Amino acid sequence: MNTDINHILVNGAQIAFSKLKRAQSFNARLYYYAEIGVYLEVSLSHGAGITADTHEQIKTIYHQATRFHMGQNKRSRMVN
Repeated sequence: MNTDINHILVNGAQIAFSKLKRAQSFNARLYYYAEIGVYLEVSLSHGAGITADTHEQIKTIYHQATRFHMGQNKRSRMVN
């Protein structure tokens, strides 16, 4: 049962990151970036059966998403 919630959280964060990478607008990227942040916050709930490994995986996804989102913002400012 505990592994189910861990898989759901990690897979949800991965899906949101995939959608973030395909998003065509700033608002869409921001939405998916925030969604990953929510998964990260939920992963801090250790009492709910969420493992430290799950938290680390989501933290890694969040850091990758941060770099990607900031890079896209920088590119769009350079174009305009």
